Amino acid sequence: MPVITCIDDLKRLHKRRTPKMFYDYCESGSWTEQTFRENCSDFQDIRLRQRVAVDMEGRSLKTEMIGQEVAMPVALAPVGLTGMQRADGEIKAARAAEAAGVPFTLSTMSVCSIEDVAEHTTKPFWFQLYTMKDQDFLRRLIQRAKDAKCSALVITLDLQILGQRHKDLKNGLSTPPKLSPAVIADLATKWGWGIEMLRTKRRQFGNIVGHVADIEDTSSLGEWTAQQFDQKLDWAKVATIKEMWGGPVILKGILDPEDARMALKVGADAIVVSNHGGRQQDGAISSMRALEPIMQAVGGDIEVHLDSGIRSGQDVLKAIALGAKGTYIGRAYVHGLGAQGEQGVATALELIRNELDIAMAFTGKRNVTEVDRSCVLVPEGFSGVWA
Repeated sequence: MPVITCIDDLKRLHKRRTPKMFYDYCESGSWTEQTFRENCSDFQDIRLRQRVAVDMEGRSLKTEMIGQEVAMPVALAPVGLTGMQRADGEIKAARAAEAAGVPFTLSTMSVCSIEDVAEHTTKPFWFQLYTMKDQDFLRRLIQRAKDAKCSALVITLDLQILGQRHKDLKNGLSTPPKLSPAVIADLATKWGWGIEMLRTKRRQFGNIVGHVADIEDTSSLGEWTAQQFDQKLDWAKVATIKEMWGGPVILKGILDPEDARMALKVGADAIVVSNHGGRQQDGAISSMRALEPIMQAVGGDIEVHLDSGIRSGQDVLKAIALGAKGTYIGRAYVHGLGAQGEQGVATALELIRNELDIAMAFTGKRNVTEVDRSCVLVPEGFSGVWA
């Protein structure tokens, strides 16, 4: 067995063990991938401030996200097609998150359904909602999340239309994969993945197939989803969905202080500073550069979380130091899932937990709730001086 010391080790195994179209779906951004790259590289511009001769005993990473106790300020982000990275992937990731004491967020575009995940877990998880034109389906989807005892609704705001992802187009991404000669040749080298996938019944979008009239196969499903994302989504509709849900609401996809103020106005419980992992608007600023201006605009009035670009516990620490109450990992845990299944997700979480713990100790803090801007050195003009 290979020795796993960081997320990059899991990433290499993921690439080796998972079909190319699904690995590329995870490890890519839109258009030139500038924002995808800068989400990670901008973390590297911030330095951790090392302090010495400080009592490091009795450290704690426990905190809260939207009033829910978490073992560390990390949640698993919603990731579509997770059940194609590994058979029953959403179930495996949710169980690993539950064991680690952190929230799991199920995507609308998951392979395992809301009911599948609820059946195989013992604690409430979060559900991420894409807003659709089909209002009957939307209402029923929200009710299904309620019935599954989901403890928060995460409304994604930055996918009214789909950003162009060149790799997905070139690979002919589909769920399940269509058997072209190139795909067959690739699958022939991924026999472990194939055997697991043959043993599961979950190979389509479980939240949609069987729940929408006239959807019987993935070709019609693809057409339906392309037509159904609601391009008219506005703040009034967000408020309506919040009322329909009736519980804690997290708004994901905020990059601008003015949008953060609007999220506060509609009564969101938390916002996620996010650019969809660089998969939507290429050329947008990184989430980390957007964080401080948003904190200055609304940080005292609403809980602020951050995703996009986190690959280590050090990254988590930097986000918390600049004001985030919590963070989300997507690719980091998917690399673990593709590499080693449920155990790989557990390993990814443990790596991040250990890195966060040690990095926090070296900044002179013993409790993650005490981490603040004094823990980091931020370059002048990091958040940008834009004309």
